[in-house]
Amino acid sequence: QVQLVESGGGLVQAGGSLRLSCAASGRTFSTQFMGWFRQAPGTEREFVASISSTGHIRNYSDSVRDRFTISRDNAKNTLYLQMNSLQVEDTAVYYCAAPYRWRPNPRLVGSYDYWGRGTQVTVSS
Repeated sequence: QVQLVESGGGLVQAGGSLRLSCAASGRTFSTQFMGWFRQAPGTEREFVASISSTGHIRNYSDSVRDRFTISRDNAKNTLYLQMNSLQVEDTAVYYCAAPYRWRPNPRLVGSYDYWGRGTQVTVSS
Protein backbone atom coordinates (compact mmCIF):
# COMPACT_ATOMS: atom_id res chain seq x y z
CA GLN A 1 0.00 0.00 0.00
CA VAL A 2 1.45 3.31 -1.09
CA GLN A 3 1.49 6.09 1.48
CA LEU A 4 2.68 9.66 1.35
CA VAL A 5 2.88 11.38 4.71
CA GLU A 6 3.57 15.09 4.99
CA SER A 7 4.98 16.79 8.06
CA GLY A 8 6.50 20.11 9.05
CA GLY A 9 3.53 22.41 8.72
CA GLY A 10 2.53 24.89 11.38
CA LEU A 11 1.94 28.51 12.29
CA VAL A 12 4.60 31.05 11.36
CA GLN A 13 4.80 34.82 11.10
CA ALA A 14 5.12 36.51 7.75
CA GLY A 15 8.74 36.52 6.66
CA GLY A 16 9.47 33.28 8.47
CA SER A 17 10.42 29.85 7.17
CA LEU A 18 9.17 26.29 7.31
CA ARG A 19 10.47 23.03 5.88
CA LEU A 20 7.95 20.43 4.79
CA SER A 21 8.79 16.77 4.41
CA CYS A 22 6.96 13.98 2.63
CA ALA A 23 7.87 10.41 3.48
CA ALA A 24 6.86 7.81 0.92
CA SER A 25 6.32 4.14 1.63
CA GLY A 26 4.96 1.13 -0.19
CA ARG A 27 7.01 1.72 -3.32
CA THR A 28 9.99 3.71 -4.41
CA PHE A 29 9.52 6.89 -6.42
CA SER A 30 13.19 7.34 -7.27
CA THR A 31 12.44 7.01 -10.99
CA GLN A 32 9.46 9.37 -10.98
CA PHE A 33 8.93 13.09 -10.70
CA MET A 34 7.19 14.28 -7.56
CA GLY A 35 5.39 17.46 -6.64
CA TRP A 36 3.92 19.77 -4.04
CA PHE A 37 0.49 21.34 -4.34
CA ARG A 38 -1.53 23.52 -2.01
CA GLN A 39 -5.16 24.35 -1.43
CA ALA A 40 -6.59 27.29 0.44
CA PRO A 41 -10.23 27.31 1.64
CA GLY A 42 -12.64 27.91 -1.21
CA THR A 43 -10.02 27.52 -3.90
CA GLU A 44 -8.85 24.76 -6.20
CA ARG A 45 -5.73 22.77 -5.55
CA GLU A 46 -2.82 24.53 -7.20
CA PHE A 47 0.66 23.57 -8.30
CA VAL A 48 3.55 24.75 -6.14
CA ALA A 49 6.65 22.87 -7.28
CA SER A 50 7.86 19.68 -8.93
CA ILE A 51 11.16 17.86 -9.20
CA SER A 52 12.46 15.28 -11.63
CA SER A 53 13.59 11.84 -10.54
CA THR A 54 17.25 12.91 -10.41
CA GLY A 55 16.51 16.33 -8.95
CA HIS A 56 18.07 18.13 -11.90
CA ILE A 57 14.83 19.65 -13.20
CA ARG A 58 12.73 21.74 -10.85
CA ASN A 59 9.59 23.67 -11.69
CA TYR A 60 7.94 26.34 -9.56
CA SER A 61 4.79 28.38 -9.73
CA ASP A 62 5.40 32.08 -10.28
CA SER A 63 4.08 32.89 -6.81
CA VAL A 64 6.73 30.85 -4.98
CA ARG A 65 9.72 30.99 -7.30
CA ASP A 66 12.80 32.45 -5.56
CA ARG A 67 11.24 31.79 -2.13
CA PHE A 68 10.60 28.03 -2.09
CA THR A 69 13.01 25.21 -2.88
CA ILE A 70 11.97 21.66 -3.67
CA SER A 71 14.41 18.81 -3.12
CA ARG A 72 14.44 15.06 -2.64
CA ASP A 73 16.46 12.29 -1.06
CA ASN A 74 15.89 9.14 -3.08
CA ALA A 75 17.80 7.01 -0.59
CA LYS A 76 15.22 7.98 2.03
CA ASN A 77 12.28 8.06 -0.40
CA THR A 78 11.53 11.54 0.92
CA LEU A 79 10.52 14.82 -0.69
CA TYR A 80 11.11 18.26 0.82
CA LEU A 81 9.89 21.81 0.41
CA GLN A 82 11.91 24.60 1.99
CA MET A 83 9.72 27.68 2.28
CA ASN A 84 11.35 31.02 3.01
CA SER A 85 9.98 34.57 3.17
CA LEU A 86 6.52 33.20 3.82
CA GLN A 87 3.58 35.45 3.07
CA VAL A 88 0.02 35.44 4.37
CA GLU A 89 -1.04 34.37 0.88
CA ASP A 90 0.92 31.12 1.33
CA THR A 91 -1.57 29.94 3.94
CA ALA A 92 -3.02 26.64 2.74
CA VAL A 93 -2.97 22.89 3.18
CA TYR A 94 0.12 21.57 1.40
CA TYR A 95 0.01 18.20 -0.33
CA CYS A 96 2.76 15.92 -1.54
CA ALA A 97 2.02 13.94 -4.72
CA ALA A 98 3.57 11.26 -6.90
CA PRO A 99 2.60 9.58 -10.16
CA TYR A 100 2.14 5.90 -10.90
CA ARG A 101 3.98 6.37 -14.17
CA TRP A 102 5.61 9.14 -16.17
CA ARG A 103 3.41 11.87 -17.57
CA PRO A 104 4.48 14.87 -19.65
CA ASN A 105 3.33 17.75 -17.46
CA PRO A 106 4.20 17.65 -13.76
CA ARG A 107 2.34 20.91 -13.13
CA LEU A 108 -1.08 19.32 -13.50
CA VAL A 109 -3.12 17.80 -10.67
CA GLY A 110 -4.18 15.06 -13.08
CA SER A 111 -0.59 13.95 -13.58
CA TYR A 112 -0.48 12.49 -10.07
CA ASP A 113 -2.00 9.30 -8.72
CA TYR A 114 -0.85 9.26 -5.11
CA TRP A 115 -1.53 12.02 -2.63
CA GLY A 116 -0.75 12.63 0.99
CA ARG A 117 -3.36 13.84 3.45
CA GLY A 118 -1.79 17.27 3.65
CA THR A 119 -0.19 19.49 6.25
CA GLN A 120 -1.54 22.88 7.27
CA VAL A 121 0.64 25.95 6.83
CA THR A 122 -0.66 29.15 8.39
CA VAL A 123 1.17 32.43 7.97
CA SER A 124 0.13 35.29 10.23
CA SER A 125 0.66 38.97 9.53
